Amino acid sequence: MLRKTFYMICLVCMFAPAAMAQEAKPATKAVSTSDDPFLWLEKVDGKKALSWVHEQDAATASVLESVAEFAPTRKKLLSIFNSQERIPYPVLKGKYVYNFWQDKKNVRGLWRRTTIRKYRKAKPGWETVLDLDALARREHKNWVWKGAVCLAPKYRLCMVALSDGGKDAVTYREFDTKKKRFERRGFRLPEAKSEVSWKDANTLWVGTDFGKGSLTTSGYPRIAKEWKRGTSLKKASTVLLGSVKDVSDGVYTEYEPEGRYYIANKAHTFFSGESLLVLGHRLVKLHIPDDAQLHGFFKDQMIISLRSDWTIGKKTYPQGALLAIDLDDFLQGGRSFTEIFSPGERTSVDTVSWTRNRLLLTVLDNVHSRLFMETFDSGKWTRKEVKLPGLGTAKVVTTGTLDDTFFFTYTDFLTPSTLYLIDKGDTPQKVKTSPAFFDAQGMKVQQYQATSRDGTKIPYFLVTPNGFKADGQAPTVLYGYGGFEISLLPRYNPVVGTAWLAKGGVFVLANIRGGGEFGPRWHKAALKKDRHKAFEDFVAVAKDLIARKITSPRHLGIMGGSNGGLLVGVSFTQHPELFNAVACQVPLLDMRRYTKIGAGPSWMAEYGDPDKPEDWAYIKTWSPYQNLQKDTKYPQVFFYTSTADDRVGPVHARKMAAKMQAMGHKVFFYENTEGGHSAGANHEQSAHMWAMSYAYMWKMLR
Repeated sequence: MLRKTFYMICLVCMFAPAAMAQEAKPATKAVSTSDDPFLWLEKVDGKKALSWVHEQDAATASVLESVAEFAPTRKKLLSIFNSQERIPYPVLKGKYVYNFWQDKKNVRGLWRRTTIRKYRKAKPGWETVLDLDALARREHKNWVWKGAVCLAPKYRLCMVALSDGGKDAVTYREFDTKKKRFERRGFRLPEAKSEVSWKDANTLWVGTDFGKGSLTTSGYPRIAKEWKRGTSLKKASTVLLGSVKDVSDGVYTEYEPEGRYYIANKAHTFFSGESLLVLGHRLVKLHIPDDAQLHGFFKDQMIISLRSDWTIGKKTYPQGALLAIDLDDFLQGGRSFTEIFSPGERTSVDTVSWTRNRLLLTVLDNVHSRLFMETFDSGKWTRKEVKLPGLGTAKVVTTGTLDDTFFFTYTDFLTPSTLYLIDKGDTPQKVKTSPAFFDAQGMKVQQYQATSRDGTKIPYFLVTPNGFKADGQAPTVLYGYGGFEISLLPRYNPVVGTAWLAKGGVFVLANIRGGGEFGPRWHKAALKKDRHKAFEDFVAVAKDLIARKITSPRHLGIMGGSNGGLLVGVSFTQHPELFNAVACQVPLLDMRRYTKIGAGPSWMAEYGDPDKPEDWAYIKTWSPYQNLQKDTKYPQVFFYTSTADDRVGPVHARKMAAKMQAMGHKVFFYENTEGGHSAGANHEQSAHMWAMSYAYMWKMLR
């Protein structure tokens, strides 16, 4: 099953059921330019398309960069992003703490390390392992860091992932962290959306573009091979062969003190698939529900969580439960699981990780974090709760496999992030704290509930500035996502604080269905034919803000990226009267063709398949691109995207903007050439993007 990588995606349907039933079945032939006159914009690097992009960029920049807030906000954000006082977030690899660091001097970044003892000091004395700026200069490449896959337990050998411009597609190269250099004759993979994992020092599990037929329709590997050192990739032996209809298929190694586990995974959809153990030349399927998540193995216990109720014999384990069972017992037919965590109406497991002797759970309790440590001894599980400073968000940052060391952060909307360490004892030790990048004096945080169209209570967080009055006049940004079981949680955000709250704006975070705030049931409530519920939830929050006189349609703006870009796209096309600003970032918008663009086919389990008449019958009721109307008054939308986005692609935003302009609607459009799906390859680009976004909000909402 795929990890949740599709991140950073309340409305009444526009067609009655009878009208849907009478709709003609969609044609399966290719869409022609007469059906869609803006198909030419789908040629990402086409000369005509890029000429249009450059023209739009210039027009938008000339307006938004002249807004009074733009220049000082950009300068302030860049200083924050480059601040030497930021927390250098740790990654534990053996005896070292690794960190990837970017600042004014190191624009592309340094991969560096130190010891835990030194890391706890104000000045850790970092040792540079790889200088990405120097590498880019030598090779005349626009390298963007995408991480490193290292061989446990020594972590000397790593496969470093480098992206040209920030794309998801990367090149992999073997790197020796002791010698601090790439191995000239080491493992190498050309640019592709590859998956690699070490089997041992001389063997890789690898999934990549092996040639025709080796990728799924989503553009990810469907074949995994065992690649021996000193041999060509062509001679690697096939271990796993998936279907072209799968999202992705691969093999990886999980290292634990008790031994190594080789796991094969067939992701049939984004949230379902098969997990198998690689035992010699055999693949042994783990007979768990297809939509269960295999977290891994701890103390020879198999750890899984359920996305649906699971009945075994006379016992039913509930949706959202976290279960454990001895692996040998399970392989021999045993099915007596221990229920480590049982979900409640407003509680759910957020993350699962572990050290050598502790299973770590972060749990959401009404969209606030709790942190638990579970130990397993003599067949029994014992729980201890780690006391947190408040009702904010805790995240386990990194764990050690050699001992029980782990780092976690705590944050909330107005409290700078603090990094804590727990090692041999149970008491958190404060290690580092982020500076207060904005003055939070007088600001307040409240949690409210809106009532959605079907009566469901939808929680949201309201953050108000100093001196706020509920008179309907406050410039307000409503942010949402609502998809892929991703939770939006309270966190200290210097961008929002500096660019918006400190200047007198109100910020709202909506916890709508489709997300993971209350576990898999909250996500499943807005899948496919029920997708409209996520949109209805978002609109319900907007209406609740207006009813409470927090703001009014004249002063209300909405913002979202990726799936959240789809959310705000649907919102303004269905309810243009509610909003005066829409920041639509790296969005999906043409849902008739989304499966033909980027990694679109991988998301059909979320939205449905528009090539199936029964699915298109509901998708067409809310797909933003198809529901634009010439005679409707829309807010002047700001579309922001990236040419290098090979996940969603820039074409959704391009086509939507062009179609609106052709209908006579004014829009702002800006496409960064780099950055991939994050829309920014370095701190300067990120500062520019956010300064432009909030300058737009101030222009429209003040």
